[in-house]
Amino acid sequence: MNGGPSGFNNAPVTRTFFIACALFTVFFGIQGRFNKLGLSYQDIFRNFRLWKLIVSVFAFSSAPELMFGLYLLYYFRVFERQIGSNKYSVFILFSVTFSLLFEVLTLALLKDPAMNLLASGPYGLIFASFIPFYFDIPVSTRFRVFGVPFSDKTFIYLAGLQLFLSSWKRSILPGLCGILAGSLYRLNVFSIRKAKFPEFITSFFSRISWPSMGRSPAASTRNVVGGAPSYAGRQVERTYPSPVPTTIEPPEDSIAVLVSMGFDRNSARQALVHARNDINAATNILLEAQSH
Repeated sequence: MNGGPSGFNNAPVTRTFFIACALFTVFFGIQGRFNKLGLSYQDIFRNFRLWKLIVSVFAFSSAPELMFGLYLLYYFRVFERQIGSNKYSVFILFSVTFSLLFEVLTLALLKDPAMNLLASGPYGLIFASFIPFYFDIPVSTRFRVFGVPFSDKTFIYLAGLQLFLSSWKRSILPGLCGILAGSLYRLNVFSIRKAKFPEFITSFFSRISWPSMGRSPAASTRNVVGGAPSYAGRQVERTYPSPVPTTIEPPEDSIAVLVSMGFDRNSARQALVHARNDINAATNILLEAQSH
């Protein structure tokens, strides 16, 4: 399933987090210290290795977990495009903070000093993202394999299930903590979905963008995920330049990509017509129309 236009266009915060996870994991892998990753009761309540809390947010504890985790982080960049970098940064901070809090509480309850109970990696952010993914991302394609019904969202769920069960108990517990954190964000506790970072903070991530990844001036003026996720019945109101006389009908897969990002089908088709079937340009048209 495609998460929208390829690359990290309009998603500088996701790109930075993605790169940080890859670098932390590679660093500990080269050092041969994968077996030292993960949180345990002894680390937090006896030896006070608080550095492990920070590392556990970024570094995966194995190559397969890294592969599936980065794939999911890359797909979930769609949420930053929907709500903007300012509010998505709050979502990241909220998910990571509360999932870590729940993990520490879990360690305190289990009190097992003999082993690393919780796997390392951004499980909190990844599994918190499955909450808006379930509620706010529509199914754009349905099909059957040997009579079994599937949709384009199925592959994301399968990747999440693989990561969820990758280390059995060690990965299931932080996964559940992430889902709980995402549910609290969805319920808008403390009115968190209205919060956003100041523009000068999140613009830092855009300034360090690689030239090939592009930027979007409208990246920080979107609606909150779950606040107004569906744009059904809403037409693009912006006045576009007149299209060329011989308009090429947009392909279905391009329309499906925009629909999967939460845009109305008719609006997506109209934007593609005026963008001459350029998905990146059509995305910017739709996002800019929303900001007005």
